[in-house]
Amino acid sequence: MAKNIIGLDLSSIADGGLQEKLNNELARVIENILDPNTDPTVKREVSIKLVLKPNDQRNSVDTIMEVKSKLAPQVKLSTTILVGQNYETGELHANELLSAMPGQTFFDNDAVLRTDTGKPIDEVEKEENAAIIDFKKKVGN
Repeated sequence: MAKNIIGLDLSSIADGGLQEKLNNELARVIENILDPNTDPTVKREVSIKLVLKPNDQRNSVDTIMEVKSKLAPQVKLSTTILVGQNYETGELHANELLSAMPGQTFFDNDAVLRTDTGKPIDEVEKEENAAIIDFKKKVGN
């Protein structure tokens, strides 16, 4: 049986280009593993594909090197969006429900009381107070 002498080192082939591509894909995989928005138990893959095309004389081979990774997808998110329409102006409204129920207020992380859509209660009360008419206020004299 003849001994084969193959002098191809994958870390130095194409001036280290294959190793560089592998390192880049491994970095992507590690970032994906560390991403809290992905499922930590899903398997990730890195594959190296070599396509070898010999010439007619079979003395040289054009080689295309490809490195691909298969990453875990982002986990699904869900939320509730409150929708409505101002029938006087026709203006449409859509806001994320931030409290547990429509119309319920809540405290945010900074202990600020907010509406169900996240607007500070202080701002809402200022807007409402601006529309109050004081009938006791004297006009003129």
